[in-house]
Amino acid sequence: MPRTGALGGEQGFGKGMAQKAVPGTSLEGIRPTYMYKVVLLGSTSVGKSSLAYRYVKNDFRDSLPTVGCSFFTQMLNLEVASVKFEIWDTAGQEKYHSVCHLYYRGARAALLVYDITNKETFNRAKLWLRDLEKEFLPDEIVIALVGNKTDLAGEREVATEEGEEFARTKGLLFMETSAKSNHQVNDTFMAIAQELLQREREEASHHGLLTANLEESRTGTRCC
Repeated sequence: MPRTGALGGEQGFGKGMAQKAVPGTSLEGIRPTYMYKVVLLGSTSVGKSSLAYRYVKNDFRDSLPTVGCSFFTQMLNLEVASVKFEIWDTAGQEKYHSVCHLYYRGARAALLVYDITNKETFNRAKLWLRDLEKEFLPDEIVIALVGNKTDLAGEREVATEEGEEFARTKGLLFMETSAKSNHQVNDTFMAIAQELLQREREEASHHGLLTANLEESRTGTRCC
């Protein structure tokens, strides 16, 4: 599996909405560059901030509960394209739930994070999914269900099979991770990037087919 690029990043509080995927040109002038807004959703203390920090900084730290929303960026250089993730880490406390939809507007991907040692956080992830389903059509956003804290497997309350089955029935990506041990953190974001790029290819192919059909229709209607 391809590796991520340089682990540079930024952290701060987001001030505005990110744009949707924007094709551009990479520094090499060959590969297209896409920018995607990614939101992390889930209950407090499931490790959303730690996952983002591990991915961007390749380091682990226990974080205090996020207030409002934290913001990170990360570049991912693949053979076919460069991807810039704008990662929005939302607050998990119940008091912020009613305003979180303001942060995930315009998102192209979402991580629904739960703690494998806490069944209630798994149930709460299902509620976050309902919120997303109200805001987005299925082809508008890539959603990954992420069971975090596999380093605490001895305290597991949510079986891997349970997460896999729910993700399968809802058409979600699924991954179990540990921000602490760096288990499958990069793989999770890589899977999201690959799915987004696959959708870009399908959309471009569909657009090309529609254009070809339109041109054929115009040609067929010309008079002799």
